[in-house]
Amino acid sequence: QVQLVESGGGLVQPGDSLRLSCEVSGLTFSSYHMGWFRQAPGKAREFVAVIRRSTGSISLADSVKGRFTISRDNAKNTVYLQMSRLKPEDTAVYTCAAALEWIVTYSSPTNYQYWGQGTQVTVSP
Repeated sequence: QVQLVESGGGLVQPGDSLRLSCEVSGLTFSSYHMGWFRQAPGKAREFVAVIRRSTGSISLADSVKGRFTISRDNAKNTVYLQMSRLKPEDTAVYTCAAALEWIVTYSSPTNYQYWGQGTQVTVSP
């Protein structure tokens, strides 16, 4: 049984930092590209970041470049999203996802076979 379990969300103030974790079990973690998506109330799911399985190269949404980064620890089967200089518009449920292959462009949720339940991040004064 594949499980992706996010943690680290919470309520923070603008300008604060937060690190999200996603622990994965039930699959060969190192074989999967790992992504983070977010969804704010009333909005569509949005790509945030991806880290590729073999090279470890990353891609970030323009809206988070310079503030967020993604990393992975294959020994711990965990992917991280380090968020800094948080803004109120970053408020959303953040979800990690696993993709074995790219079917379409990496930012499309279509690629990702497995999803976590999400963790809430709220940025408010």
